[in-house]
Amino acid sequence: MSSNEKMQALTETRNPRTLYIDRVGTRDAVKSFIREDMAIHSAIEACQESISKAVDCAYSSLLKGGRLVYIGAGTSGRLGVLDASECPPTFGVPSNMVIGIIAGGDKALREAIEGAEDDKDGGKRDLEGIHFNNKDTLIGITASGTTPYVVGALEYAKSIGANTVLLCCNPYGELFNADVLINVAVGPEVIAGSTRLKSGTACKMVLNMISSISMIKLGKVYENLMVDVKATNNKLKKRALKIVMEAGRIPNYEAEAKLVDAEGNLKVAIVMARLDVDAETARRKLNTANGYLYKALGETGYF
Repeated sequence: MSSNEKMQALTETRNPRTLYIDRVGTRDAVKSFIREDMAIHSAIEACQESISKAVDCAYSSLLKGGRLVYIGAGTSGRLGVLDASECPPTFGVPSNMVIGIIAGGDKALREAIEGAEDDKDGGKRDLEGIHFNNKDTLIGITASGTTPYVVGALEYAKSIGANTVLLCCNPYGELFNADVLINVAVGPEVIAGSTRLKSGTACKMVLNMISSISMIKLGKVYENLMVDVKATNNKLKKRALKIVMEAGRIPNYEAEAKLVDAEGNLKVAIVMARLDVDAETARRKLNTANGYLYKALGETGYF
């Protein structure tokens, strides 16, 4: 690789394997995308140690009442907002526990905001707007690793003593010295510079792990069931019923009755079913176990 190529982000370089993708048939184009995407998994696997450290940062913040905050511009910002918005319905947490911030504000979710990603002071201003503090963890998402808006936010977060994580896809260049660096080297994109492709997929997969494992560690999951899910629509009501049936080891009609007595709280309903206690007793057991269902049921931990 030439010195000129090393000066630019890997995501901006041309992929020799897709150099003539503009003149191949549909099936060959599909094969090219699939082949390139196969590299994502091994690239993420190589980052498992740093991903684990990021999870621990997020978990420590959430455990002490802090927040997990994602910040990014363009595709990266949208991915953070998406992941954050899924946490309340999936894990039953407040909407301000995991927050996604995108350069240019909500309007930027649907259209590009000119110059927003180049505003280095903008990241700091947006963090100040949510009263970001040293109990929080900030995850800056930028495929190149150098987006001024994100770097400015990370600098501010570090200056006040908050946990900082940089999630990027660029093994070249001078990157911000975050507490944790997750650098997923997925290689050049199918279409040069289009980081919504491999880089975007890789970042979404990493964010899935960070938020989900943090919530698992907080007791929001029992075995592999989302026992704090909020049943806000018919699909989720059916899922909640099925979860109580499976975890409570009871038939449909009993699960329905337990959910009514538990006022819709899945954990309470499950403890009632498994330990044959009333709702008040079930709540006390859960409170004693700090909300960890397996502890309330007297089961053994494995960590």
